[in-house]
Amino acid sequence: MWQQLLSEIKEQNIKGIARSISYIENEQYGYLELLKELPQNETSKIIGITGPPGAGKSTLVDALIGEIIQAGKKVAVLCVDPSSPFNLGAVLGDRVRMSDWYTHPNVFIRSLATRGSMGGLHPKIIEISDLLKAAAFDYIIIETVGVGQSEIEIAGLADTTVVVLVPEAGDEIQTMKAGLMEIADIFVVNKADRPDADMFVKNLRLMLAPAFHQHQQEVKIIKTIANTKEGISDLFKVIEDHLQLNLVKEKKSWLLTERAMHLIQKHRMTDIVKEEVHRDINQELSGSTPFNLYAFVKKYF
Repeated sequence: MWQQLLSEIKEQNIKGIARSISYIENEQYGYLELLKELPQNETSKIIGITGPPGAGKSTLVDALIGEIIQAGKKVAVLCVDPSSPFNLGAVLGDRVRMSDWYTHPNVFIRSLATRGSMGGLHPKIIEISDLLKAAAFDYIIIETVGVGQSEIEIAGLADTTVVVLVPEAGDEIQTMKAGLMEIADIFVVNKADRPDADMFVKNLRLMLAPAFHQHQQEVKIIKTIANTKEGISDLFKVIEDHLQLNLVKEKKSWLLTERAMHLIQKHRMTDIVKEEVHRDINQELSGSTPFNLYAFVKKYF
């Protein structure tokens, strides 16, 4: 099975790529062999798009796809959505904002549920992004669900991290300030036609100043109006410029360290099955003793 899928990946067969992602997601027999045999492709670049809900990330990604296709490149998009706590399916899986691209031969779009991942990324995001690299996509865009820790996690995966904000996001910036200042390679102020956009950009620059010493390169701030494609070409140029920096090479060892730690931690927990934990909790709840969560989880340590 995995040999056939590997062949389809190398042939850039879109249906084969989609089947391979499901194969890895569901950890079907032989998926580790498939991962080990994937061709290494260092030319593919991962662009992380993150930021608070409502910032227009999906519309921005849709516009970016247009720029990439116009440049004659191939792009894969992974949209990481919140998942239902009951069936682990994606809540926002329709992706109507990108519907124009679903049948384009140089575009691959896949919605992934977080499947309960606390950080907001899919638990197999590293493996799936490596699979897409092996399929020779020039760019892989990962749009996160935009909740808390996912902003930090995406920085450990992406070659360039774009944080999308809107002019009304002042309070949200204060809440997420420390993490955002550290991980953002590029800030996008979307919906820049709204009032006070220029003042917001000015205040954002002031907030960035104390964090400047943490970056070897100035963090760019780009104003966009994604639904009219305004500023998108400028954004794509800034992304490409950042991807060409030596900074990316210097960051690579840390990126690989983050990915290695993620995989090591995950595989150490492979013997813990969520359905079995759920069954044990039901048994505890049916008993006469009050349920103590901390006493319950201690037996798994």
